[in-house]
Amino acid sequence: MIMIRSIVRPDKVNNVMASLMEAGFPGVTKMSVVGRGKQRGIKIGEITYDEIPKELLLTVVKDQDKEFVIRTIIKAARTGEKGVYGDGKIFVIPVEESYTISSGIKETSDGKTEEVKI
Repeated sequence: MIMIRSIVRPDKVNNVMASLMEAGFPGVTKMSVVGRGKQRGIKIGEITYDEIPKELLLTVVKDQDKEFVIRTIIKAARTGEKGVYGDGKIFVIPVEESYTISSGIKETSDGKTEEVKI
């Protein structure tokens, strides 16, 4: 399993969420965040904005779905055909285990599941 962390423009988040849902990946956690990339913020007139509002989307998928999900996110989050600075960033992180709180089911990265005794 892998976790895909996507930082996208707020005006693109609904496109990304809808595209993931349509592609069969409905499980997403969304958080509002602020930050800056390589461009170090944005300057408008005399004012420099160091912290730009973005949305952070977290989703965990099976390893074999990684490339498809990443392409889906890029296509939905990109501004225009070629994209522009500030469209966002995607980070991929390995996930060893996940636990479903309601059922107590543990799933490992090799696809095995077991019930956790409480």
